Amino acid sequence: MQSLNSFSRTVNRFCRSYLRRTLTSTSAENAQVEEQKEKNILVDWYQGVAIIGINRPDKKNCLDGATIQEFLEELDKFENDEKSVVGVIHGIGGNFCSGYDLKEIAQYDGNNEETLPQFGPLADKIELSKKPLVAAIDGYAVGVGFEIALMCDLRVVDSTAVMGFLNRRFGIPILCGGTVRLPALIGYSRAMELILTGRGVNAQEAFNWGLANKITSAGAALGNALNFAKSCVKFPQRALLADRASAYYATFCAKQLEEALQFEKDNGSHIVFEDGVNGAKRFVAEGLGRHGKFYDITKIDDTIKEIDKEFL
Repeated sequence: MQSLNSFSRTVNRFCRSYLRRTLTSTSAENAQVEEQKEKNILVDWYQGVAIIGINRPDKKNCLDGATIQEFLEELDKFENDEKSVVGVIHGIGGNFCSGYDLKEIAQYDGNNEETLPQFGPLADKIELSKKPLVAAIDGYAVGVGFEIALMCDLRVVDSTAVMGFLNRRFGIPILCGGTVRLPALIGYSRAMELILTGRGVNAQEAFNWGLANKITSAGAALGNALNFAKSCVKFPQRALLADRASAYYATFCAKQLEEALQFEKDNGSHIVFEDGVNGAKRFVAEGLGRHGKFYDITKIDDTIKEIDKEFL
């Protein structure tokens, strides 16, 4: 018990120190912190754990093309770093990741596809890493943010967490494996409810459905995710990685997974150009779907609007 308490105090001290370095600075650290704030992805290390933070708090950590590229580069570094054996992914500033940057999608002019976020590099990932990954989720983990959480091995959510495919409101399809991984994790029926309705699930429902491994109080997800990560560091890694790979293979048969992921992309990619751009433009210009609203997506009468509000 004394050893456990000592470890918990160590983790708490680290979390406080990490947050201070991320969000504030002393006069001596000011220049370094300001430089870090300009990066879309921040990385820190703690006793064998790589802590990868999405750093676009002013946009609720939504991903544009540049951020996706940085994120994948940091994951590659983690993959090849012999000193880092477990990764923790989190969002800085109160949200895990709120999906794709709709302003970037809204800029598409119908001709130049380079103006759209580059989904491909992330959508092509069979898995984010061959090493264990823990998602520390607070606030929104929606759209592609939800899909990143599904790619992790473990998910720790705090009481503020909301997960789901809120991109349903904008006509933007699921392109990074969400239609494949979610049914495998929670079953076809529950997965289809989230896929078809686009509704978000809170922390308790996510835990009840097996989406979350642990619920924490607000602000404690990162510390608890580090606890999970540290519990994996002490073991012989070759056996741990072999067992992880076997469980992953049993859940996602290699050939079937590749075919399913390819079908998802082929089946939905063109819809981004046909419907998703219009939805993104309405979000930017009219505020469609802001703050999780599901009404006024199409022209509906007041009665249906009230029913929709009651349902939510």
